This record gives sequence, structure tokens and C-alpha cells, in this order.
Amino acid sequence: MRTDQWESAQPEAEGPQGLSDLCLAQVCRSLDSLCSRRADGSMSLSWAPLFPQEMADQLLRKMATAGILNDTTVGIFRNCKELRLRRASIRCCPVSADAFCLALCPHRLQELDASWVPGGLTGADIVAGMASNLECRSSLQRLSLNGLRLDWESLEEDGGVRVGFSSLRGLRTLNLANTDLSDAALEDICTLPQLETLDISCSAVSNLTALLECKNTLRSLIAHRLRQLDMSPARLLFVLSQLHALKHLDFSNDHFAVDDNDGRDGDETVRQLLEGSPQVLPSLVSLDISGRKRVTEAAVRVFVEARSGLVFLGLLATGVSSCGVLSSQENLKVTGEANENQVCEALRRYRDRECFTREALVHLYNLTTDIDKPRPDMLQLVLSGMQSHPTSLHVHLVATACAFNLTTQDLAESMPVSLITSAVTQLLYAMKTFPGHQQVQKNCLLALCSDYILQDVPFDKYLAATLVINWLSSHEDLTLQRMAVAVISILVAKLSTEQTAQLSKDVFIMKQLLAIVQQKAMVGVVDSTLKFALSALWNLTDEMPAAARNFIECQGLELYEEVLESYYTEPSIQQKVLGLLNNIAEVEELQADLLEEDLLEHVLSLLQDSQVEVGVRYFAGGILAHLTSRPEAWTLEEELRTTILKQMHTSIMTWTQLEREMVSYRSFRPFCPLLQTRQPSGVQLWAVWAIHLVCSQNTSHYSGMLEREGMTELLMALAAHPDTHSDIKGLSETILGMVEQHQSHSGAYSNQTGPRNS
Repeated sequence: MRTDQWESAQPEAEGPQGLSDLCLAQVCRSLDSLCSRRADGSMSLSWAPLFPQEMADQLLRKMATAGILNDTTVGIFRNCKELRLRRASIRCCPVSADAFCLALCPHRLQELDASWVPGGLTGADIVAGMASNLECRSSLQRLSLNGLRLDWESLEEDGGVRVGFSSLRGLRTLNLANTDLSDAALEDICTLPQLETLDISCSAVSNLTALLECKNTLRSLIAHRLRQLDMSPARLLFVLSQLHALKHLDFSNDHFAVDDNDGRDGDETVRQLLEGSPQVLPSLVSLDISGRKRVTEAAVRVFVEARSGLVFLGLLATGVSSCGVLSSQENLKVTGEANENQVCEALRRYRDRECFTREALVHLYNLTTDIDKPRPDMLQLVLSGMQSHPTSLHVHLVATACAFNLTTQDLAESMPVSLITSAVTQLLYAMKTFPGHQQVQKNCLLALCSDYILQDVPFDKYLAATLVINWLSSHEDLTLQRMAVAVISILVAKLSTEQTAQLSKDVFIMKQLLAIVQQKAMVGVVDSTLKFALSALWNLTDEMPAAARNFIECQGLELYEEVLESYYTEPSIQQKVLGLLNNIAEVEELQADLLEEDLLEHVLSLLQDSQVEVGVRYFAGGILAHLTSRPEAWTLEEELRTTILKQMHTSIMTWTQLEREMVSYRSFRPFCPLLQTRQPSGVQLWAVWAIHLVCSQNTSHYSGMLEREGMTELLMALAAHPDTHSDIKGLSETILGMVEQHQSHSGAYSNQTGPRNS
């Protein structure tokens, strides 16, 4: 039996999925059955129609995001007649150089994103592979190699001509951030005749003079944190000033970095650019100098007032984002910390930059400390930052605090359920990733401790329960302990039978919860921590013989006997203690452990005491019913059993019907032995009273369970048997009447709403 309902929550759909998306997801799930294997182990579609071209791109992207794209599965794209790729993404997927060349190089690609591919695929492999396809030399327009080792020196000559980026003459956009890009490779790149966008952030470049080669085509230059840049401010400004077509310049810096001489030359270049003539970079509409030191409000004012066409200015971590001139520019977007718009703009634009994500989250935390309106937009930005930096403690430390601020009290209830599910999933990921960091764990626990989230939001409750239990073992803060035990208690009640069984096997969990009960009982305190711990133990042992056995082996029985006596006047405690003892009494091989005269006489006294709440007497009766139902296993004086059986019938007939829901049952199987016609009337009466109780409170849920588990047949047999006591017959017939009435109502509803034959 359980302390509350255990219905599983279903995710709410935010909108229908596209048919094509559903079909592609099904293809991904069914690849094994749809494919044959080549000699090298790679997959080939057994039969493939001519895919619409865009659909082939979508399938590759779907496989990548689903985490199933690798050397084996990418083999299906060797069939480049039926599966024609144009915009290919293998981002973060373990694809080797050989598999890449065989599967992707034969296609007439226009775009390729091979960022952060693990396992040895280099930029040189990709460039050589693309250049080997004569069509790709002119068709490839966008190439992203973010996070790869370029291995530039390994590129070989092809017919006397060195194969390099310059071989891919159609390139317009090139992303080489976080690579070992060298000055020689940059010189080669800058000879590309149509190059418009270049990202060389966090690369090994030391000199930007080569950019003069593409000064008439380059429209966007992203040069964030060039740690090895070695140019004087005058020379650097001269090069930048010659880029006549440049509209977007990102010359921001990691303000946490201390390994690049504090970027003094770059900072000075920025100062001169801001204070210089508007004739320098006349086409500029976007400038990002976030993280640059020694920027002044006066310089920013001069720059903004001289450029009416400016649409973006990055000023995060510069100390000047509150400059008055910025608020007067209606069309100007700014990243900074002066207000909510600037902070949110920073989180949107800097999602992939840990230093700025961390900085923006700190300011967002301050903005949301006393927030009183739901902000799903902010929460989504926080989650995006966490997802982009899965291993960053700095990001998760602040992000988990922001997530708590944004979901606390009633805020979560006003947001889309799918968003809250995503938030909880990220919080659990943080708990799992940073198990030893107390503040991260605390932030996550605070956010989880919400009735709405725990009761109504779908997420991995088994994972959550194990993480919180593990946290509990190493922390003694009483406030947090109370929250942790509350979370565990609610989560355990929400687990499936299989998950509860898995959790129940862990003796460590049992010991943790029993230790809390003992800690509270020693000082005689009655608080929510004690109640939640007792509820969790009750639910963990519900139809779980292994957990019940663990409970006994951990000396739980002795502890519970003490609690029963010391908390005699506390019905809420008594109910939970007796509820767990009921669970043990249902397990035949453990009943002997309960056959102690002192214990049973105490339970009997509770059953008989008319001053004790019916809820307590109910659970006392359950224990006694199970133990007296097997005369062959009874080892105490027969007189005691006779007394118990007589008193049970007398006591139960005085019980009044309970209005509130006190207990729920996973199944009625433990009642089968009690409902046999050979059983004493006291045993039978407790069982039918219990079934009548829950059926009258939730007929729709339990009438189906009675039918499925064959209980109605047992009740009919009981009602029809000549030796059955009239009290039991009456209750049995009432239950059967409730079931029949529910079925007739359900049938009438089905007839009204179902299809009709004309």
C-alpha cells in the first residue's frame, strides 16, 4: 500500500510534430531493419526511393542530433543518387576521415558543418576531401571547422598545386574558431575570391595583415580572444581600416583571461577605433568589444553619435554599458549589464562563449532575485547556456541559481510544461555532473522542492530520487535535509513498480532514511522531515519483499516498535509506521518477524481504543488480519489469535467512513488470501472494509483493478457463501454494486460518444 496516488504524469504536447519530422524519427529508430551491411561494416539502405533533396539534409541532421551518426550509420549517404546532400552537418559526431571521404565527399555540397567532431578527423582531411570533388571546389559556400585540429602542414600538393582552403573557390563563409589556424593558413584563406564571413576566434593567428587580400569582399570578421596576436595598435588599426566592405567586427576578449598580457594592444586598438574618424570602417553596423578593458563612456559616446547606422554594440564586461547615449538609440541592440534587455541579448548572442555566458548569468541572477512574473524566455536562455557548456562548473553554479529564481513559488505553473521538464532535466544533469559541489547541489535541490514540479511535471523521477538520496548521505544541514527527504518521499510514490524494485534493492537508501527516523525519534521531535522519511520508507516497501527484508536486516523493526510506543499520541506518525508494518505483514516469509507478543498486544490495543483515530485503527487491523490469516504459521498462544479475531470484527463495525484519501493500493493481490471463504470473519471484514474504502473514494480507478485482478469473483463467492457473516455480505454486495454502476455509466458514455451504425 502507498501513502498517496501513483498515477504517472504524461507530457503535455506543445503542438503537433511535423509529419516529415515524425517519419525521419521513425527512419532513425528503424535503421537496423532498413539497412544491410557492407563488407567494412557500414550501413546501406536495402531499398531507397529518390529522396527529396531537402529531406536528405534533414535525415542527416536528425541522425546527428539523435546521437546515432557515426562511421557505421553515415554509410547510408554513400548512395548519393537517392540521398543527395547539399547542407550537411556532422557536428559533434564521431566520423573518421575514411568514413567522411566515402560518405560525404561525393556530394555536391553547398554547406558543411564539421565542428567539434571527435576522434581524429582534421581540417586537412576535410579540405582535401572536398577539393577531391571538382564540383565541391565551386559549390561549397559555407564551411565550419570550429574546434578541430587543422593539421595544415599535412596538406599535399595536387598536380604541383598545393591543396588548401584556396582550392575551394566558392567559399563565402568560413568558421575556424578554436583551431590551430596559423598565419600561413590565413594567407591562403584570404586569397579566396568571394570570402565574406571569417571566424578566427581563439585561434593561433599572430598577424592579421593577410586580411588586406580580401579587403573588398570581407563583410564580417569575428576575432574573439586572439591570444597570440602580435601586432602594434597602429598596425592593427591600419589593417582593420583597410577592410572597406566590413559591416560586422567582433574584436571582443575573454575578460577572465590572464595569459595574453591582458590584451593591452588589443584594448588600445579598440580605444583608437572608438575615438577615431568615422571614415575608418565606414560601412560598420555591428561592433563587439565585450570584455575589453580601458573602454571609456566618452569614447563610446563619440563612436555611437558618429555612426547613425549602428545596429549592434557589444559592451558586456566593459563597465560602460550604462552609457546614457545608448538608451537614446531606438534601433541599437546592446549586450551589457545595465538592464534586462542587455543581459538577455548577451545570453542570446554569446551562447557558445563560456566567459560571457557566465558573466551574463551573474547579472541575470541579480535581476531575478525578486522576480514575480513568469519569464519563460529567460528560463530558456538559462537552459541554452547550460546545454552549451555541459562541463563548466562556473556556468552551472550561476545557471542553477537562476533556474531556481525563475521557477520558484507559482512561476513554474504559468510556463509551458515542456519547458519546465527541460529545466528539471538540466538540473538533474547538473547534480549528476557536479556531485561534490555543495552549492550546485543545493541550488538544484531548492528548485526541485516544489509540489507542482514533483507532482505534475514529467521527468526522470527515478534518476532524481537516486541523486537526491546520494546527496543526502553527505550533508547534515537541517533545512536542506528536510527538503531532500520531502523530495524523496514524493518521488518514491511516483515511481513505477520496476523502478521502486530497483531502488528498494539499495540497502544504503534504507539506512539513510532509517538514520533520519532514529535521529528524530531520539529527541522525540515531530516534524515534516520525520513524516517524509516515514512516508518514503512506507512507499519503498510497498509490495517489495526485498525492501521489507532490508528494512528488517537494518534493525528497522526494533526502531519502529520504539516509535510506536513513544509517539502514541501522534496519529500521523502512527499511521505511517503501521502502514509499513502492513507491507511486511503481506510478505508470508517475513510474518514470523512480526510474531512478537508485546508488539501484537500493542497493535491490538490501538485497534480496540475508541479514542484512537480510525486511520490508525485501520492499519493496526491490517497487520493483525494478515498475521492471523495463516493459522499454520502462528507461533504464539492460540488464545491471543482468538482474541484478536474477535476484537477485529467488533472494532471494525464501529469505524466511520473516512472522507479523505488515506491510502492507495498498487494492486489488490495481497487481499486474495484474506477474501477466501475459509477465513475467519475478522480477517474477511477488514479486507472488504479496506476495498470498500478506496472504491468509494475513487471508483473509476479501483473498479477496473478489481475486474482485472479477479477480485469481483472472490467478492461474489464471499457474498454467496452460506457461512459468510451478514456484515461481510453487505459490504461485498455494496462494492459489487459500485463496480456494476461504474461499468454501466462507462458503457452509456461510450455508446453516446462512439460511432453509430446507421
